[in-house]
Amino acid sequence: MTRSVNGDTRQSVTAPAAEESDLVEPVSRARSIVRRFRANRSAVVGGGLLLAIIIVAAAAPIIAPYGPAQIDISDRLSGPTTEHWLGTDALGRDTLSRLMHGGQVSLAAAGLAVAIATIIGLPLGLVGGYFGGVVDWILDRTAEVLMSFPAIVLTIAIIAAVGPGLTTAMVSLGIVYAPRMYRVVRASTFGVRREVYIEASTSIGTPHLMILRKRVLPNILPALLIQLSFLLASALLAEVTISLLGLGALPPTASWGSMLGQAFQEMRSNPSLAVYPGIAIAIATLCFNLVGDGLRDAFGRETRKA
Repeated sequence: MTRSVNGDTRQSVTAPAAEESDLVEPVSRARSIVRRFRANRSAVVGGGLLLAIIIVAAAAPIIAPYGPAQIDISDRLSGPTTEHWLGTDALGRDTLSRLMHGGQVSLAAAGLAVAIATIIGLPLGLVGGYFGGVVDWILDRTAEVLMSFPAIVLTIAIIAAVGPGLTTAMVSLGIVYAPRMYRVVRASTFGVRREVYIEASTSIGTPHLMILRKRVLPNILPALLIQLSFLLASALLAEVTISLLGLGALPPTASWGSMLGQAFQEMRSNPSLAVYPGIAIAIATLCFNLVGDGLRDAFGRETRKA
């Protein structure tokens, strides 16, 4: 039976082998990406520190020794003590507790801004890079106009028109960052659009939405993840700047930016109040950038097979 149907036998052996290679190849690629990321010590350290910061900030209501707005005027502007490890501010509020809760507010605000930028920029970038034409030209010119203004200046202008507040500030920042996300997604989509397998899918009548979801999006994911990490670092610094100017987190809400703004008023009497949030901001921003660099080096030219 094997001799008489030689060709069929080869087909039955080759098909499972091809299916197995299709399953093994993405796994091996994922392993190589993880291995390259783990080989980057600075990226691993940055990721570990960032994870620790996020965990502490998320658990702040449980592990913080005091409430962020708990006032004790009799113990104002004290240095580090056994009761207040990092001292207190001008209203006697525990600096360590406010630093933990402030991290929760600042990181969540940065995440909100980047989420809005992604919700707006990702689908527009996919449409512009995939279809091109007049729609792409209009979107590209609009993005260029918006990106010609500094992000902070444009965000402050929107806040001035709408009103101050942390949520308003981060929504405005997300809108301002959307063109930056759009440009990265558009460029990546345009590169994938010219691949042979996209043309083959189009020629056999595969719906465009399915091509975008199953073939284009997985292949631009590396560039998307890298852009997300850098935007998070930029959004965190922007939140600090906006809250420092009094347009973001309003009292008594604690954020790293508002803590810096309040610390500047007490620079002569207790300069350490500005040191602690400054260190936290610097470490978190550095960690985001280190993770972004690690992702960029790990992915390299890797693309996911659709």
